[in-house]
Amino acid sequence: MARKRKGDKDPKDHGVAYSFRAFKHRNFSRFWLGALVSNIGGWLSNLAVPFVLYDITGSAVWVGLASVAQFVPGVLLGPLGGALADRYDRRRVLLATQVGMAISALLLWGVWASGIHDPLVLLILVALIGSFGGVNMPSWQSFVSDLVPRADLMSAVTLNSLQFNAARSLGPAIAGLLIASLGPSWAFLLNGISFVFVIVSLLVIKLPKHVVSTEARVPVMRQFGTALGYVKRQKGILLAVLLSVVVGVLGNPMFSLTVVFASDVFGVDALGLGLLNAALGFGALLAAPVVAGWSKQLPPSAVVKWGLVLYGVSLMAFGTVDSYWLGVGLLVVVGACFLAVVSGINTAVQLIVADHMRGRAIAVRHVFYTLSFPIGSMLQGAIADVWGVQVSVIIAGAAMIVCVLTVLAFRSKITFANLDDAHDEGGTEHTLGVAA
Repeated sequence: MARKRKGDKDPKDHGVAYSFRAFKHRNFSRFWLGALVSNIGGWLSNLAVPFVLYDITGSAVWVGLASVAQFVPGVLLGPLGGALADRYDRRRVLLATQVGMAISALLLWGVWASGIHDPLVLLILVALIGSFGGVNMPSWQSFVSDLVPRADLMSAVTLNSLQFNAARSLGPAIAGLLIASLGPSWAFLLNGISFVFVIVSLLVIKLPKHVVSTEARVPVMRQFGTALGYVKRQKGILLAVLLSVVVGVLGNPMFSLTVVFASDVFGVDALGLGLLNAALGFGALLAAPVVAGWSKQLPPSAVVKWGLVLYGVSLMAFGTVDSYWLGVGLLVVVGACFLAVVSGINTAVQLIVADHMRGRAIAVRHVFYTLSFPIGSMLQGAIADVWGVQVSVIIAGAAMIVCVLTVLAFRSKITFANLDDAHDEGGTEHTLGVAA
């Protein structure tokens, strides 16, 4: 038998099959399946809300306001979510927040089905769902790392993004069919029902008792201040947070602006709109096996850097086309880039952060990332109303490339390579020093 030489790559440590290694763990598989169905339901509502708002008002700004209502509560409640993720059993936190989101989603359906179509009332209910979501997210992302060993974390993080983007692919397509045939009411109802699946998956998952942080009794905002100081000291996590803001301001608005493109640029109906959003999710499906399957050959730094460049280029290209099917093809590329960049950023944070700071550090990233959503949506919505939605997207793509060049220009202080920094085994002296 031939002897393996130093430097030879193990054929089993890469490839499509390797990308799915987190599924070997039953708890992760159960959670993933429940989350997939629930997120498909979520995307039914995510498409129906901007669709009905644009149909009622005819304004891209109102579409942007839907993002404000959905995500600003998450900014305000993110610090609480991070503290809860480190203080209490994350599974129990998730059960409580998922039940709250389910009730809120069913309330949105009830209001719409009763004939109350006031845009302000809809935004208030969207904000209620967003409030539970803001508390939910730090525990959700931290919980993924509880379900698999560290060696399979890249696979778990990427597959978690994969199920979200698979939902983004299937949900809008289903929503387009529902809206076109049965109306928005069914999209809202099925979203509320879909939460049952993730709630059941959480009930059947069994994990060791959660270890409470040593700072668990410190007031919430003081803990958040501790996390801010910690993130500032960890260059890799700091860069991940900054790049999350770039994606949120410049990239994420594309997911809601498809409503405007469908109506004003391509002239298609609700089904055509659903296919535009499905293309974004399909691109993510294509990218996920590459990102997770070749994680040892493609570290987070390379995935994020080149993903951002291609992201910007594909946005600019999409903004120049008038052909519907060419636009669908370009959105596949946009979706692939989104998955690659967000997975790379999330993985970098999960791998670097000290274990006892995980929930709060993720909350910091979540707060800034979430805050960037409404800022980007309102900014690009305003530009779209004045100069047209195509100009808005072209500007966003160009700005994304400029941001990459800016990081490269300041390489003496912080570089993309910091995203590959080693796991922080301690971190106590930093966090206690800031909290004192």
